[in-house]
Amino acid sequence: MPTTTESTADNRPLLLIVDDDPLIADTLAIALKDAFEIITSPSRPQATALVRQLRRLPAVALVDLGLPPLPHRPDEGFALITELLALAPEIRIVVLSGQNDDTNARHARTLGAADFVGKPCHPNALRQALDRVRMFDEPPAAVGNDSCPLLIGDSVAMQKLRTRIAQYGESPFPVLISGESGCGKDIVARCLHHATRRRHAPFLALNCAAISPALVEPTLFGHARGAFTGAAGARGGYFEDAGDGTLFLDEIGELPLELQPKLLRVLENGEYQRVGETQTRRSRARILAATNRDLRQEIRAGRFRADLYHRLSVFSVDVPPLRDMADDRLLLLDHYRQHFASRSQHLPFELDPAARDLWRDYPFFGNVRELRNIVIRLSAKFPGGRVGVAELAQELDLPDDVAVGQPRTDGLDGAAGLASALRRLQDAEAFSLDATLADLERTYIDAALSLADGNVSQAARLLGVNRTTLYSRMDAARAESPRSAESAGTGEA
Repeated sequence: MPTTTESTADNRPLLLIVDDDPLIADTLAIALKDAFEIITSPSRPQATALVRQLRRLPAVALVDLGLPPLPHRPDEGFALITELLALAPEIRIVVLSGQNDDTNARHARTLGAADFVGKPCHPNALRQALDRVRMFDEPPAAVGNDSCPLLIGDSVAMQKLRTRIAQYGESPFPVLISGESGCGKDIVARCLHHATRRRHAPFLALNCAAISPALVEPTLFGHARGAFTGAAGARGGYFEDAGDGTLFLDEIGELPLELQPKLLRVLENGEYQRVGETQTRRSRARILAATNRDLRQEIRAGRFRADLYHRLSVFSVDVPPLRDMADDRLLLLDHYRQHFASRSQHLPFELDPAARDLWRDYPFFGNVRELRNIVIRLSAKFPGGRVGVAELAQELDLPDDVAVGQPRTDGLDGAAGLASALRRLQDAEAFSLDATLADLERTYIDAALSLADGNVSQAARLLGVNRTTLYSRMDAARAESPRSAESAGTGEA
């Protein structure tokens, strides 16, 4: 069972330790209890259930990759990283694992882990890692374009996004914000609020994935005294507290199916009732919602109401992934490195020209969250220093066959790719173009399915192909490679 070392009244930051070895969990709890209030859990399902029940979210999590029912594989740990960030986007995750090869470390960071520490680890080294990732807990100051001060970038994709925000800002109708995990959907919601006359009214945000399903209704609509166990007094909900402002429902795809008709009623006529009351109340708040799921697929699966989807998506905003934002990656780099240098009172690090080229071409599949975590690690490791390709490559999820400091072979740099291809053709005794391309295709299919948590529709969008094409290529990969068959085994129909 999950355990805690302190009461919820503790003022220390909350640390979640997820490890199936009770001796390791207890030892870590003892070693770190002076600095943290500690809760522990032995598995992914118990950890996510525990976080949903907490009155305050963990500031940091220590996560083992090898968790049951697959303790000798990293799958459960990778899934837990994704789930924890969905529940608590500001949590800092440090992976503490014996499965500490470079591939696992890079993939954990791409998913959003702030750092990776291999087992065994001395408690002092672990404490330093925790201090390092918490050094920059405060969110960056708002900067950027005057009309949307939280957005940074001048790419075509960013200009289109700003145009949509300006078009939809003053409308009272709902907006559905879609985009990959880590791309900044919450920032777009704040920009939509900022761009209206509601900017001086409250902006309230509720992460539908981060709260126990039993508490969603009273949290949104409020409750009467005695409406349920623990309801000692009457209390208003988010709809009431938002007043004339904005209510942002993040991860709307996680809203329990039985509550969706009640949300639909508010969207249609503004009416709702507190739990345990018969009095009808009216909401004046504007509703924004966000999701990284394909809600149309959720509708087909019977997990989301079609009528609610159509009411939420009167206006739709697609937040572009970072890989579509060209040189904005350099603007974000410069912003974050200056900001974190100021926070730590050190000079900012610099990338040499080759490293800046690698940064500009790297796809950042973890989006802005991945970029920000990389800048944090580089700021801590190289304050005021100069970072080259070799040092930067250690922080990036590069293919295993790309040597540190050598040109990439996956098409990110045309000239470098050509030079590498020439070397491979000259060095190989027997080169097969078909086999090379097939292996590259399998790698990208595996990566897309991993990022999409097995959702084939989302993976197809990542790869730029339609779903039927991806299915046919997955079938071919299954026939040729057990690795791809295993990765594709959890996708939806």
